[in-house]
Amino acid sequence: MADPRGSEDEEQFAVTSLGLAVRAGRKRLDLSVHALAKQAGVSLGLISQLERGIGNPSLGSIQRLATALGVPITQLLEPPAPDFAVVTHDRRLRLPTPTDVPEDERAFRELLTPRSESTLQLIRSVLPPRFTNAGRPFRHIGTESVTVLSGRLMVVHGEEQVVLEAGDTATYACSTAHWWSNEHDGETVVIGAVSPFER
Repeated sequence: MADPRGSEDEEQFAVTSLGLAVRAGRKRLDLSVHALAKQAGVSLGLISQLERGIGNPSLGSIQRLATALGVPITQLLEPPAPDFAVVTHDRRLRLPTPTDVPEDERAFRELLTPRSESTLQLIRSVLPPRFTNAGRPFRHIGTESVTVLSGRLMVVHGEEQVVLEAGDTATYACSTAHWWSNEHDGETVVIGAVSPFER
């Protein structure tokens, strides 16, 4: 006969992991519990309980929290990343790209770090010729460092503009609007490291 304590332990672990993910996301955005509750449309008590590892939130509440934190719901529901993790080539997560851009002008982006890692993301981007996201500049809390592996990349950060050659690296605060453009006749390959902590 199965030990009922096993499922209870699993449920407690899931709630604790969820609470840790919510707290990490809230701290990353520098939000108080009250501010997050208001933004997500959930009660102050629900967040307070979750961050203490207790409670039984509905899927709808978890979705609202994920939306307010700007992360996919799976990031909140997955267990925290282990101290040591390997993501093999065939297990990389392909990141979504805008569908209203012609297919031959879309960037191919892969997450090289574990999906559940919230303090550092390593992303490999392959930018086709003519690629630019000038019409969709990024702006979020965090710090990004990008290295060009091959090709040439123009990085525009606020009023700053620079063209990076292979081997060059740029590091910048993500709260300033920024965008990229492939300045190479062929593909440009970029490795980017993103941290939720602002410079």
